[in-house]
Amino acid sequence: MELYLTLRRRGFIRVATTATCRIPKRQHAVGLITGQNSPGAIEAALAQISQYLSPNAAIAVLINSGESGFCLKIRNLLEQMGFRIEAGVRCQQGLVLSAYRQGFNQMEIAA
Repeated sequence: MELYLTLRRRGFIRVATTATCRIPKRQHAVGLITGQNSPGAIEAALAQISQYLSPNAAIAVLINSGESGFCLKIRNLLEQMGFRIEAGVRCQQGLVLSAYRQGFNQMEIAA
């Protein structure tokens, strides 16, 4: 909630969380996942947020763990969900993976 309020104060007026956005209609273009400390928690957060993201959405995931195996699991999970890793950047809190998906609705139709 603190991050939500900080983003609002900085001028991001269309910020929403899964708690404040009641109906998942694939209406958002950007997702951010932070504060999850295990692959299972990140996987659950990705499954939850993906219902709100448009077919051409971008996502950033903050990975608190420095383990390379942990990062590989998250990377593989993103790729399985139709995201393409764009960049990975180390910061004070860990690693941020940036990914996007294009034409995801075509993949869903084919499946």
